[in-house]
Amino acid sequence: MKLSIITINYNNAEGLRKTLASVTAQTYRDIEHIIIDGGSTDGSVEVIKEYVNQLQISNLRFQIYWVSEPDKGIYNAMNKGIRKATGDYIWILNSGDCATASDMVERMMGVLDKTSNIQLLLGNIVKVYPDGRIVSEKKIHTKCSRPIPLETSMLTFYQGTVPQDAAFVRSDLFEKYGLFDENLKICADWKLYLNMIALSDVAPLYVDIDVVHFDMTGISNANNELRLAERRHYLEQVLPVSVLKDYDAYSFPIEEYRRLKKYHLWGIVYFVERVLFKLEKWGVLR
Repeated sequence: MKLSIITINYNNAEGLRKTLASVTAQTYRDIEHIIIDGGSTDGSVEVIKEYVNQLQISNLRFQIYWVSEPDKGIYNAMNKGIRKATGDYIWILNSGDCATASDMVERMMGVLDKTSNIQLLLGNIVKVYPDGRIVSEKKIHTKCSRPIPLETSMLTFYQGTVPQDAAFVRSDLFEKYGLFDENLKICADWKLYLNMIALSDVAPLYVDIDVVHFDMTGISNANNELRLAERRHYLEQVLPVSVLKDYDAYSFPIEEYRRLKKYHLWGIVYFVERVLFKLEKWGVLR
């Protein structure tokens, strides 16, 4: 099967260089690499040309498409890449981020090859912070070499999202559910996966493979505020007021319940609740 890797870049020549090197190092060969540059002026185009020359010299038979021209933002650039993609699956690897290991793509594609009809395969994001900290975010804290269902619901997207940077997406999903909403600045990926998963029938599978070193440079509170505002606006469009009110009131208690259950402490809380119930029933508490 062919994998289309889409890399978005704008004036991040050094980050782009690292990203391209991590692709060149992959042992999996049926790769189509699509590079969408937003008209950079910092030498990024020269980095891309060096990359293409290196592939030719090394006789790596990657299919390459690249363009450098002004765009209308990151999601517009991603959509350009998706429209060009011809692979069976699509992985978006943005400038500055890197594949974790040279055999990562081979391992992920091996899972897809051995398991039929996977629409969306998720691995782990490894966050790389400016202070040097490296933190692997595992969705399930159990090692699994085979793909297992990832439990998702509307609550998943009320509280967060699925890791797009570690997602191998079957290309026909973009035909069925559309591309990224270019009217959004920071949450179009969240919206698209919400539509695919919580509001439709796509069942993501998870495998315990570290997929991407995600560069946390530039993540700020300002971004978080915009993220929350865009998410809230869309949730208000797709959820009835009464349902959203319940999510506002009970999402945190549900998370508390899950944490207590995880550490086998729920029995204590259940016992106390039952005692309170009986005291209310007998009129001792009012």
